[in-house]
Amino acid sequence: MKKIFLGLGAMVMAFALSGCDIEYHDDDDEEALTTLFLVDQYGHSYEGIPYRCDSMNYWEHTPANGEFSFLEPEKCEFDFSGLEGNYDNSPSRDDIIYIIDYYDHGKGGIAYECEAFGVSSTYGDGSFEYDRDDRCLFYL
Repeated sequence: MKKIFLGLGAMVMAFALSGCDIEYHDDDDEEALTTLFLVDQYGHSYEGIPYRCDSMNYWEHTPANGEFSFLEPEKCEFDFSGLEGNYDNSPSRDDIIYIIDYYDHGKGGIAYECEAFGVSSTYGDGSFEYDRDDRCLFYL
């Protein structure tokens, strides 16, 4: 009788421990990603803007379509070095950046803070103010 219990105990332990090396991947991670885009006043994408979100280990650059993806809610920092800034929403003087979705709708009301400009939130059309060569942290 003792051998039966030992045998059953060994089988239960083997079954219970067999899942220890299984790596679990949640397929919902990709579904939880939100993707937005950086575009200029003419609708052209901003390619090559360095950014890093809380869930990322390294800085990435926006691809040719200006997209960036993140897990809500998180913070993403963008480095706008080389851009003139946006002071007056004047296309002739400023490098205006809009944050838009797949449907070209501006994403207004996103809180952000820039090293040089300060704290604010995006306008209804998705544009925002920043200074020349600024770095901005967005609370997405």
